[in-house]
Order: sequence, then C-alpha cells, then structure tokens
Amino acid sequence: MSKLIIKQLASKKGLNQSQLQIKAGVTAQLLYRYWHNFTKSVELEQLERIAKALNAEPGDLIVSDEKYQALSEQEAEEGAA
Repeated sequence: MSKLIIKQLASKKGLNQSQLQIKAGVTAQLLYRYWHNFTKSVELEQLERIAKALNAEPGDLIVSDEKYQALSEQEAEEGAA
C-alpha cells in the first residue's frame, strides 16, 4: 500500500499542519487524515491543492511503503542527532 508524505514535505518547507491547511484551502479534518496516513483513498482535487501549496506535483506526495519506511527511519536518525 502506498503512503502519503505530506507531513515530511511540509516540514522541509517549514510548514506545520495548520499553516498547510490554510495555504491549501482544505479542511482540517481532511489534512489531518492525509498528514497521518489515516486514509485508504485520496481525493485528487484535494491532493492537487495540497501539492500546489507545497510547490510539488501530486505524484510527489505518494510513495511506496518501503520508501515511506526509509524516510521514517531517516527522520528518526535526524531527530536523535
């Protein structure tokens, strides 16, 4: 199953969840689900809005489970350093 990396991309751009929600013009509930990967499907229109707010392409927000795991491990290592 694929995962969304919205949280990781937003963090790199210095945006928290509330800031991205306002910038993208999506509901707080929708962004919360996408931010934490609490969804099994995405609305393309909403994903496009979020991608635009992050200056990214919608496809850039979706990665494989393996890549997501690697990114999570990298974040943990950076946080421990």
